[in-house]
Amino acid sequence: MSTVGSIIEGGSRKPTTLASLAGMAQRGEAFACLTCYDAATARWLEQAGVHLLLVGDTAAEVVLGLPRTIEMPFEVLLALTAGVKRGAPSTVVMGDMPFMTYQASPDAAIENAGRFLVEAKADIVKLEADASFAPLVRRMASAGIPVCAHVGSKPQHVALTSGYRAQGRTRADADRVLADAQALEEAGAAMLLVEAVPSEVADEVVSRAAVPGIGIGAGTACHGQVVVLHDVMGLLEKTPGLAQPVANLGPAIREAAMQWVRRVAERDFGGKTFTMREPEA
Repeated sequence: MSTVGSIIEGGSRKPTTLASLAGMAQRGEAFACLTCYDAATARWLEQAGVHLLLVGDTAAEVVLGLPRTIEMPFEVLLALTAGVKRGAPSTVVMGDMPFMTYQASPDAAIENAGRFLVEAKADIVKLEADASFAPLVRRMASAGIPVCAHVGSKPQHVALTSGYRAQGRTRADADRVLADAQALEEAGAAMLLVEAVPSEVADEVVSRAAVPGIGIGAGTACHGQVVVLHDVMGLLEKTPGLAQPVANLGPAIREAAMQWVRRVAERDFGGKTFTMREPEA
């Protein structure tokens, strides 16, 4: 049975959980992930059979129009995550912890991660991490907070790297990525996300790990694959090389809006109209 068919029976979707994703990974079945930022879109993506929705800090750029993901306001991302979960209650929803919501202190990190689970109803939180974050991941796991550890290229570190850079392209750097993944899994990470590394590095991460691995720009070895929704749906004028669009919705939205402009100019709005009521006797 296909992956989609295994989760949709009789027109209604069976809930996807972290445990069911782990089961898929163990069986060698790939699961699909997309970013999402609103309830209406989440509803369509759940109906399509997408297994995991990441409410990413990319919302800073594609929703708020900010120049960098590190400028994502925490309270806004909490609200967006809650909306996505309301739209897709049977889908795993991952909250992306924004810059400086977990780096400053372990206590603040646990409190902020807890808000994702309690207020935003997220199933799991993601944080960009290396081996030095293992004690924090251990504390989170001990507190009952599922963590996805993001290794490889880390967008929140662009100030250090002067832009987005692939990782693991030398043996020494690849060993560092592998060591990070191993340390974070041993600390209790329930999932790994590997970004922008050579496929053979991602293959090593996945083969060594006992938890599901999600890839982005990391070849085909990972159990799950994630891309930014706006990239894969053709909603942006420029698409990064990590995502090959499967649709071209940007021009379609523009054409629909142009039709509305013409209808307004012609005073041909369509839709329901109202009439005056007859006066009561």
